[in-house]
Amino acid sequence: MALNRDFIGRTFPPSEPYEVSRVKIREFADAIGDRNPVYRDPEAAKAAGHPDVIAPPTFPIVVSLGGPAIVDPELGLNLAMVVHGEQHFEYRRPLQAGDVVTCTSTITEIKAIGNNEKMTIETDITTVEGELIVKTFNTLVERGA
Repeated sequence: MALNRDFIGRTFPPSEPYEVSRVKIREFADAIGDRNPVYRDPEAAKAAGHPDVIAPPTFPIVVSLGGPAIVDPELGLNLAMVVHGEQHFEYRRPLQAGDVVTCTSTITEIKAIGNNEKMTIETDITTVEGELIVKTFNTLVERGA
């Protein structure tokens, strides 16, 4: 079934606040196999000019993908048939331990590609104080729609 085109341009309310912790940053760095000390050691991060450990560049996927933009039943997305097509990030600064952030997502594109549906979601990740840290761009493909 085709995705609901009425969702193109829809912006969803901000997510619940998420606290970026040293533990989550370390777990993510371990999961991707990146041993960079700025992701683990506060002193190494400070020596590199950061106030605390920072998250690897792809960490925003942890907080940006999912949520109301893809689970709304009226959208019609079959999560069992979804593959992650593409992602990229536009940074203002790195995410760092202690940041408390929310995500505001907008579905910017839905289109058919053969028997598949392609959907692009843009998400602003901001601190609860309103500072934009990073904008994410995620493309999902629903196979055999």
